[in-house]
Amino acid sequence: MNIGYARVSTQDQNLDLQLDDLKKAGCEKFFTDVMSGAKSERDGLEEAINFLREGDTLVVWKLDRLGRSLKHLIEVVTSFNDRKIGFRSLKENIDTTTSGGKLIFHIFGALAEFEREIIRERTCAGLAAARARGRTGGRKRVMDDQKVAMAMSLINNNIPPNKVCETLGVSRATLYRYLKEKNSQVG
Repeated sequence: MNIGYARVSTQDQNLDLQLDDLKKAGCEKFFTDVMSGAKSERDGLEEAINFLREGDTLVVWKLDRLGRSLKHLIEVVTSFNDRKIGFRSLKENIDTTTSGGKLIFHIFGALAEFEREIIRERTCAGLAAARARGRTGGRKRVMDDQKVAMAMSLINNNIPPNKVCETLGVSRATLYRYLKEKNSQVG
């Protein structure tokens, strides 16, 4: 059975064009959503996925009607494949029930994986370049060595910790963390 899924992003848009093409493609049942594709909770799509049975094919007008991203699209279609459910996109002419359609979809998957690897490599290279320039990640230190020495001096002169924190403009947890760090360096 061919199951149609159509989506438009706003109330101002109309589903008619998509539904007409899905009917021409032989869809017998339809599920729709009127919301942004970026939203992860799409009731119509969830209903369609739950309705699909082995041997069925989900048909969409265009790929971007189904997936939020290439990664999401590949995850959804892979789950269909695992359940022996086909997928068809009318405008891109992709049909995973055919060997050619499966090939195209595997190429998409390989490209998405390649893109993820490129992003990871660029991130690692950027972090390495920053470290080479002496920059490290994370928040900047609130207390330098001078402030830590002042805090230790105040504590040693029996000034209450809350007054030390108030004077230095730090929280009690921050004060104790820096004092512990300093004591571990000394000992």
